[in-house]
Amino acid sequence: MYIIFVAPPGIVSKSTTANIGMNLLRQVEGIKFGPDAVTWQALVHELQESKEMFQLLEGEGEYHVMSALTCVCSEFGNFLNPHDREMVDALVSLWDGQIGIWTKLTKTQGNNLIENPWLNVLACTTPDWIAGNFPDSLIGGGFTSRCVFIYAEDKRHLTAYTDMEVPHDFEEMQLKLIQDLGHIANTLTGEYKLSDAARAYGKEWYAEHYAHPPQELTGERFGGYIARKQTHIHKLAMVLAAAEHDKLVIEKHHLSDASQYVEKLESDMPKVFGRIGTNYNQRELTALLHYVCSKGEVSNIDLYAKVLKKFKYKDYQEAMDSAAAVGFIKRIDRQGKVFYAKGEVPF
Repeated sequence: MYIIFVAPPGIVSKSTTANIGMNLLRQVEGIKFGPDAVTWQALVHELQESKEMFQLLEGEGEYHVMSALTCVCSEFGNFLNPHDREMVDALVSLWDGQIGIWTKLTKTQGNNLIENPWLNVLACTTPDWIAGNFPDSLIGGGFTSRCVFIYAEDKRHLTAYTDMEVPHDFEEMQLKLIQDLGHIANTLTGEYKLSDAARAYGKEWYAEHYAHPPQELTGERFGGYIARKQTHIHKLAMVLAAAEHDKLVIEKHHLSDASQYVEKLESDMPKVFGRIGTNYNQRELTALLHYVCSKGEVSNIDLYAKVLKKFKYKDYQEAMDSAAAVGFIKRIDRQGKVFYAKGEVPF
């Protein structure tokens, strides 16, 4: 799974959030972590070095090979250069978790062979970094459709001092989580299967998915994601099943819950994808609209002062009028002065 936390700087503590989970996982014996800054050659080498054998839960004495690696990146830009075509192609190919030998040809070292590769990536970035670094080709090439973007632009809780919010049983809970992760990692080995009820639900979901795709995810930009949404849901359903019981079975409620979790993220996806491929001026104006929405209300004078050196007033005013016309912001005339406020249409 490729999971990307996206939020403006200092809003939701992206790196802290990622590290809470990863610090637990680092205490589980046998979990292998990759570096947070790599070239594709180094990533392939790390995957080769991670190769190990494990015994299947079903079939006594039967062993299986895997090359599994988890990468945690507090700054996504240190891990991925979106303009490095070979790196992007390698990540696209590795996401499928294909069984067998994965091959990557290099100019100096011949073929790199990885047996049963399995790569997880948890990364953090900002909307501005995506806008400034993601070309349109990352959508057309399919990389973004393989990512789960978790977006936030507002704080959910205002917590000045985190130590005042820590529950009394925090350390006990932490120990139990580590023990449970260790149990999952060392016990649940083998193929997950769908129960009959889950398979029936999956067939109904599949027909409905293509008959009525999400209205906010129409167009070519989201075509790749729509095609891979089923895979995102089934991968998450395996996680939910492992968290609940020791049977290698995905039940109907695991698929149903996974579908709801994934769909909750979709309303924010246009905010992430919509910034990809935009030019500099568009990004600056988009940042202005986000600023208005975050402040609630801003005077026209103060707002234009933020882009005074970058835009002619005519261009700025046309952009604000267009945003107001579609409801992203509201224009307010108050005693001869103009103010802009958050609109009715989510931006």
